[in-house]
Amino acid sequence: MRALQLLDDRKLELTDIPEPDAPGPGEVTLRVKAVALNHIDVWGWRGMAFAKRKMPLVIGAEASGVVETLGPGVSNVLPGQLVSIYGARTCGLCKACREGRDNLCEHVGGVHGFHLDGFAQEKVNLPARLLVPAPPGVDAVGAAVAPVTFGTVEHMLFDNARLEPGETILVHAGGSGIGTAAIQLAKKIGCTVITTVGSNDKVEKAKALGADHVINYREDRFEGVVRKLTKKKGVDVVFEHVGKDTWAGSMLCLKRGGRLVTCGSTSGVSTEMNLMMLFQQQLKLFGSFGCRMENMANAMQKMARGLVSPVIDTEVTFDGIATALERMETRQVFGKIVLKLD
Repeated sequence: MRALQLLDDRKLELTDIPEPDAPGPGEVTLRVKAVALNHIDVWGWRGMAFAKRKMPLVIGAEASGVVETLGPGVSNVLPGQLVSIYGARTCGLCKACREGRDNLCEHVGGVHGFHLDGFAQEKVNLPARLLVPAPPGVDAVGAAVAPVTFGTVEHMLFDNARLEPGETILVHAGGSGIGTAAIQLAKKIGCTVITTVGSNDKVEKAKALGADHVINYREDRFEGVVRKLTKKKGVDVVFEHVGKDTWAGSMLCLKRGGRLVTCGSTSGVSTEMNLMMLFQQQLKLFGSFGCRMENMANAMQKMARGLVSPVIDTEVTFDGIATALERMETRQVFGKIVLKLD
């Protein structure tokens, strides 16, 4: 069967690999339908931050599939069912896993696509407990973006930052996959949404998603605009995932007692911070990684009800993956690039 394998840094090839064996106890065989690409895939392509990985490695951390074959003892999914795939190989046994705090697993075996083979292959065997059934009305693309794009944002906004209706939020990189999800999810509960984008062609697109104010950060200092928009009060929440380049400005945008939640550092992993500002303004900082499987289910329910929808920049096939990664690396996208395996 076909698979996209990383053979070396920046050396990605379409290869033929053996089909999986019959699923073992607690496992299912999935036919992968769609793989959603993320900026962290570009990191993997560059060879960054994954010292433990062994190549060749199948890429892809966020995907959906259709159940083909059940292994012994599987009862939570059915053959022919569309499912969203949880991307980390959690143990399912530790206290965090038993309590539904999947992303705090004490014995996680790695992340698919980075430490373990990912989902950019036609079929894969996986533990059935890592699959979240898609509700009626959610297609393969919607299920594919539930684990990282929408699940991560659900966890950031509602589990960690505790975003409430009527609050004001600054969403960085509103044209990114998680940025487009954050704009929609925040607006749907009645928040005022300010977002940043990197080009004028993205301004109207962000407004169409529900953003009340859009700042081109290449033309204006976003922190100055945010202070002006909020009459120097600041925002309740900053949705941060850019890192070094925006960190200081993000701190300046927070109101007294405000919350900053971050899940990424695409512009750099190290920064300086004014500690006096942190404690005098009583700011709250939340680190957020991945999501709980319940976040995925909640996100797909919102898709099914028409409250939110995936923003798709481009759909590609296996042959278009190199161009897609280069497009992501240069930040030319608005929304998601999805690899379709049909």
